[in-house]
Amino acid sequence: MLLQFKNLTIRNASVEDADLLSSWWNDGKIMAHAGFPYGTGEMACEIAENLKKDTDEDRHLIIELNKRPIGEMSYGKEGEDTVGIGIKICDFSEHDKGYGKILLSMLIFSLFEDMGYKKVILDTNANNKRAQHVYEELGFRKVQVRENSWRNQLGELQSSIDYEMYREDFVNFAK
Repeated sequence: MLLQFKNLTIRNASVEDADLLSSWWNDGKIMAHAGFPYGTGEMACEIAENLKKDTDEDRHLIIELNKRPIGEMSYGKEGEDTVGIGIKICDFSEHDKGYGKILLSMLIFSLFEDMGYKKVILDTNANNKRAQHVYEELGFRKVQVRENSWRNQLGELQSSIDYEMYREDFVNFAK
């Protein structure tokens, strides 16, 4: 996958990105919202091996701003016509600039138009209000709130929210 809009690019992650992904995934500040305030502990060699297994149905992606990596996305087939997605802007200096909404628009448009999916799903930590706002602006609908459904690395109970979007719900911000 290679998607471009103005100075933003979404591209397939490659084995060469394993060190970068490892540095992001092992940074507790970056990963705290996902329940890993101590990082995931994954080594670059493990990540490289997993990247070799990526397919067109299940893929890690790198986000670039002006050809500089600033984050990651992923997608994975969840059913015949359903795909799950994720996004993380890892460079905190690029937060709150509207990139997430545009990047998600780029990916979702491609998943509907180019890959033929009919439904996109995702989940987020119930505390991540900023992400929820963006998801709802794009047309995602809350399906379920799972109260105290998992524990982070500190043992604290966390809640999550499941979202879904159908093609007719999608509001594209990357036009």
